[in-house]
This record gives sequence, C-alpha cells and structure tokens, in this order.
Amino acid sequence: MSHPTAFTWDAEACAMVPKWPRLAASRYEGGRDYLLADVEHRSDVSHRHEFAWLREAWNSLPEDLADMFPTPEHLRKRALIDAGYFHETVIDAGSNAAALRVATYARSKDEFAAVVVRGPIVVERTAKSQSMRAMGKADFQASKTAIMEIIAALIGVSPETLQRQQEAA
Repeated sequence: MSHPTAFTWDAEACAMVPKWPRLAASRYEGGRDYLLADVEHRSDVSHRHEFAWLREAWNSLPEDLADMFPTPEHLRKRALIDAGYFHETVIDAGSNAAALRVATYARSKDEFAAVVVRGPIVVERTAKSQSMRAMGKADFQASKTAIMEIIAALIGVSPETLQRQQEAA
C-alpha cells in the first residue's frame, strides 16, 4: 500500500520535504521513477464538525427512532448506507432457511451492517469508512452532505438547521 509523502515543487524538480529524510530513505530507492498524485488535504475541522452535528442530531431523534439508533455511530453508518456509501456482499445461500442463518451470522459480525434476506439471497451492506486514509476531501464532503440531508429528513428539520445548530453550539 502506498503512503502519502510530502514533496515540494521548486519549478524545476520535486524534492522531499527536508524534515523527513529517513522516511524518504525507507520508502524510496535512488534512481527509480515514482508517480506523484496531487491529493487535497481534508480538514480536521470538517471531520470534527461532522461528529459534532451528528451527536446533536442523535440527541434530537424522536423516541420511536431511538431504539433503531442506540448510538450516533449507528445513525452515521446507517445514513452512509442509505446515501450509497457502502460495500455490498450478495450471498446465495440456496434456501430461505439457510439465508436466514447466514443473515444472523452477518448481523453478528457487524452490528452496523444492513442485512436483508430475499428468499435464498442475503444482501449485506456495510458503510464505507470516512477515515482520512479511506476517503479524500471531495468524497468526504459529498458523503457528509448526503448523510446530513438524510438525518435532517429523519428528524424533521432542514440540513441548514442542523448546520446552524452546530455552529451556535
């Protein structure tokens, strides 16, 4: 797996940022060619902002939804799945009875997964990670906006209201 490494472009050459020479020596060989990718850094502030408004929204859940989402993490992961940010596994268990057993297992290994049985078929969806390593700036912002819209609709407010409540807090 590749790791991002900081370089500086001086209008003629790309050079490793001087404070990490040992890191460069451990990752790169002299005389070899390497590709650089321009990566937009994601803000820690934006990342923390999501978790702050999410907690406020979770605290505002109607009683009839509270059991479905026992923690803000349950709410976030379900919203990610509902917004299309998921990994999907489809399993043909051969029969409905076997599919029910497979679904029970799937739910036990990931409490956040959305698992559905359709006859002999089990569909398991797990939320994509929003970690800085797994999701770049643009994808994170798009997923953050999508889950804000889903959660706002769930609690009966506009996304702008969620945004304002958090900024006021």
